[in-house]
Amino acid sequence: MTKYLISFPSGVMDIPDGGLQQVADAAHAVVREAKDAGVWVFGGGIDESVPPVMVDGGGTVTEGTYPQTARIEGGYTVLELPSYDAALHWAAKIAAACRCAQEVRAFQYDPAS
Repeated sequence: MTKYLISFPSGVMDIPDGGLQQVADAAHAVVREAKDAGVWVFGGGIDESVPPVMVDGGGTVTEGTYPQTARIEGGYTVLELPSYDAALHWAAKIAAACRCAQEVRAFQYDPAS
């Protein structure tokens, strides 16, 4: 089975005033459904209050990121699924719960991971 990354940037959620709890409840229901289905690997939102850093092979830590990843934010879900169509199905469930479209990407197969 393939692992899929389903994600969205934080600024695109369409949450009505006072509706955050309703969106959170809907998202948690999808998480429970994915866990019950045995497809859940990992998920969560990036803590945007913690600045990213770079760590090199010698352990030196510097502030910042690669230019192409400077705006990694929002919510991420990793599911292990039997097909791309199944990933699209779950992405639609997450999109409905989170009130925004989801990006879907497949991880390359690596028998050692």
